[in-house]
Amino acid sequence: MTIVKNLILSTAILASFSTNAAQWKIAVGDGGGSTQDVIAKKFSDLITAKTDGKISTAIFVNGQLGSEQATVNDVSMGFLDMSVVGSSNLASFSPAIGLFTLPYMFHNLQDAKSALDSEVTEQIEQDILKQANVRVVSWTYSGFRRLTNSDHPVTNMADLAGLSIRVPKNKVILDTYKALGIGATPISWTETFTALQQGVVDGQETPYAAIQSMKFGEIQPYLTETHYLFQIEPVLMSESLYQSQSDSVKTAIKQAGEEAELFSYNYLLETEDKIKQNLIDTYDMKISKLTDEDKWIEKVKKEVWPKYYSEVGGKSRVNELLKVLGRDEL
Repeated sequence: MTIVKNLILSTAILASFSTNAAQWKIAVGDGGGSTQDVIAKKFSDLITAKTDGKISTAIFVNGQLGSEQATVNDVSMGFLDMSVVGSSNLASFSPAIGLFTLPYMFHNLQDAKSALDSEVTEQIEQDILKQANVRVVSWTYSGFRRLTNSDHPVTNMADLAGLSIRVPKNKVILDTYKALGIGATPISWTETFTALQQGVVDGQETPYAAIQSMKFGEIQPYLTETHYLFQIEPVLMSESLYQSQSDSVKTAIKQAGEEAELFSYNYLLETEDKIKQNLIDTYDMKISKLTDEDKWIEKVKKEVWPKYYSEVGGKSRVNELLKVLGRDEL
């Protein structure tokens, strides 16, 4: 009789744990060690601590759960709990985020932080929720997208002639490359390394951390420090999952997101130069700077920006962000 009672009690305890505990799946497009992976891990640690272990996570890197665009769709539909994606891969679901991908909108890391701390970002997050049915719970500071290629050093616009560069399937980026006269080929992120290896394209452009985590240095000996796009990447959560949580868990999500975002900012500050040096030491990558980037800025602001005012919330929202950044309005 005692054995039976103990068995019943043990079963009840296990049932209680299984009812109260939850594990959220988080998709990460980039590889382990990337800024996407870093913020996913930090958010995971924080949400587990803030819910006293009632919520844990399982992180899947390198696009294991599908392309970034596919995971946005899955999060939107409630098939996937969370995903960390590039802003460009969310843009097809929510054009409002295109404000952050207008070329040369951000000139440095502080510009990105000022933008994310502003009411403009709050407006964009609300638009993303309405347009894509996904909730932004945090933002990743990933840094400027740097151009790498397998053919020759690029130090000016003329050096780009004849090169074919892999880009995400994003209208703003494609129009930016067209304005600069660069051959751009949209290729899925999960297929990029193979495309570079097989010579389908000559190069690609991503931040330093992604270049390291994806081991592009093995096949891309030349890197140019371009500054056309500072990449800030959203951490997305299923709205249906969010709404099913108690008020205390919703508070934990908000706090974990804010703390993870600040951690991401500091992480980029502390590690980007180290990653750059590691690429030089490990792969003997040749790092170049642009000598005529002022011409790039003038050209794309004139030819690309006006095409997207209506999509990103109007010229007024562009001016709101420029005001936040301390720059002249249009």
